[in-house]
Amino acid sequence: MSQLTVEQRFVAASDQLPLVAILRGITPGESVAIGLRLYEAGFRLIEVPLNSPEPFKSIAAIRQALPDDALVGAGTVLTVDQVRELKDSGGELTVMPHADTVVIRAAKAAGMACTPGVVTPTEAFAALAAGADALKIFPAELVTPAILKAIRVVLPKGTRLLPVGGITPDNMQPYVDAGATGFGLGSALYKPGMTAEQVAAVAVRFVAGWRVSLTLCPNQSTEPGICH
Repeated sequence: MSQLTVEQRFVAASDQLPLVAILRGITPGESVAIGLRLYEAGFRLIEVPLNSPEPFKSIAAIRQALPDDALVGAGTVLTVDQVRELKDSGGELTVMPHADTVVIRAAKAAGMACTPGVVTPTEAFAALAAGADALKIFPAELVTPAILKAIRVVLPKGTRLLPVGGITPDNMQPYVDAGATGFGLGSALYKPGMTAEQVAAVAVRFVAGWRVSLTLCPNQSTEPGICH
């Protein structure tokens, strides 16, 4: 395994491609094939939500199949017990729909990267104080680019903001302009029943969409959250 810390690996993965693949509903039997195709497309951050069938088996299988520059973990993490089980399965990334600081601290104590869900500045600052590595802006349908921009202004420089919910290859740019540093990609990337080849084709479109957003916001690659 890499000699880098999980936090360092999270930063490196985010710098390479700050798109989190959310594989809600995936099964262990198909997880490796889909994980490998996502990796080939450039993805380095993969989460299996815990309301998927046998999620910890899928997480363990994907983790074992991918190189060390990828981080694999769980989404919809709600409790400290789930954090422990995730760690035991080899997970390195804890993604939450909420900002429970007890769960955030548990994930950090277990040596994992943590991206909790926030909507307000109050939640954002509390999550950062608890050790969050990035903030999941969720649901993005509720937090418009204008609202994101207002929140971005008051947060510490370099805070990583990842809108999640309703993101497609075609609607990333307004969020990037407002200060988003990446995205979580759900049903627009993967739905249960999709083949690895189908997921790969969609993944390529998302990567292309992100690259286009960088050409229109060149500072994003060197100063996360800054677009001018």
